[in-house]
Amino acid sequence: MLSVKQNIILGSILVVFLAATFSTAIRCYQCSSQTDKKGVDSCGAYAWFNKTQHIAIECNSDESHMPGSFCMKIVQQGPRGFIWDGRWRQVIRRCASVADTGVTGVCNWGVYENGVYWEECYCSEDACNTSPSISLSKGLIPAFLGILSYRIFL
Repeated sequence: MLSVKQNIILGSILVVFLAATFSTAIRCYQCSSQTDKKGVDSCGAYAWFNKTQHIAIECNSDESHMPGSFCMKIVQQGPRGFIWDGRWRQVIRRCASVADTGVTGVCNWGVYENGVYWEECYCSEDACNTSPSISLSKGLIPAFLGILSYRIFL
């Protein structure tokens, strides 16, 4: 049986390990269909997003257009006709620091007064702003197992 002091030390080591494991800067894909050349869809506005053409960048690096702690994907689509530079659909993928809802792992949507549909998805794991849906953070499972094992064995 471990003493209270040993339990505190082991618990502290576990917390430091988990914090060090999950405290690395997040990496997100960064592109905009606004900057695509005519006839090119490199950001996935009309076709699947090709991850081999892009590198997920660290959100707190100089490469990032906007520093942040999570990833974001914005889709805007016009109801009829063309809206941006001859395109009727626009996609932006980037890092973000503030979500309108204050939470990540969700998608919000709506329609502007001019009829343009918009959707914003937020996620908090590396390179997660590629897909149309948001998944549960992979970091939650090891953290939960660590806390559970701490409670069982200490």
